[in-house]
Amino acid sequence: MNSSTREQDSNWMLLFACWMIASVSVLGSLFFSEVMGFQPCVLCWYQRICMYPLVLILPAGMFPFDRNIVRYALPLSLIGTLIALFHLLLVAGYIPESIKPCVQGIPCSEVQIEWFGFVTIPLLSGVSFLVITVLLILTHRRASK
Repeated sequence: MNSSTREQDSNWMLLFACWMIASVSVLGSLFFSEVMGFQPCVLCWYQRICMYPLVLILPAGMFPFDRNIVRYALPLSLIGTLIALFHLLLVAGYIPESIKPCVQGIPCSEVQIEWFGFVTIPLLSGVSFLVITVLLILTHRRASK
């Protein structure tokens, strides 16, 4: 096995890790809404809009490995990261209530779960998006060599 093949295999594994994180995130969001009965707020819907397509887009770049898949997945991941960060700041109270986008339905500042005193749904989403973003950037840099 030459170094080019090993490098391509490691890049494939990074994409696979992105896909796994996106898949677990999608299943988690569906579990919270469909099983636990939590209604998603507007910001949660926007984050879902960014995460759900990743489950379909990322495998398209894995079989066979195509480094150009980052072009399509990274914008969704970056936008999702920014929305999740905004949502986290709103829940934490750093963003004033007057700016909140949720004017109908469930308020975006409402905390539906809080594990260990700090783990909330926006935090889970933000970590997922951030890790996917970092892995996609790493994949792009390694594949561009």
